[in-house]
Amino acid sequence: MADTSPKGEDTAGTPPNVVSHLQKAGLGSLMGMGTAWVEAMSAMSAEMGDFIAERIKEDVKTQHEILNCRTVSDLREIQAQFMQKAIDQYQAETGKLVEIGTKAFTAPDKET
Repeated sequence: MADTSPKGEDTAGTPPNVVSHLQKAGLGSLMGMGTAWVEAMSAMSAEMGDFIAERIKEDVKTQHEILNCRTVSDLREIQAQFMQKAIDQYQAETGKLVEIGTKAFTAPDKET
């Protein structure tokens, strides 16, 4: 491990130098990403919260339907519908999160 003492021999691990090393490694200016990144993380958090709430509603609705079904074929139909809707919702949600993430990384390019 490098000596990061105040003697000044190795300051590569200090925050300003870490950013400098990342920029030299090809990540470019990270300073412009600050606002876009924070906004994207906020949007992702809100989106995931909404998604989880919707999935919980579906779980409760399905449990209610299962408790009120009368035949095995009804049960199979309820389960099949539940699984198909879950798959569809997860696919849609993945697309939304990818879109939000993509905007976070393309936003700085649009400003320059």
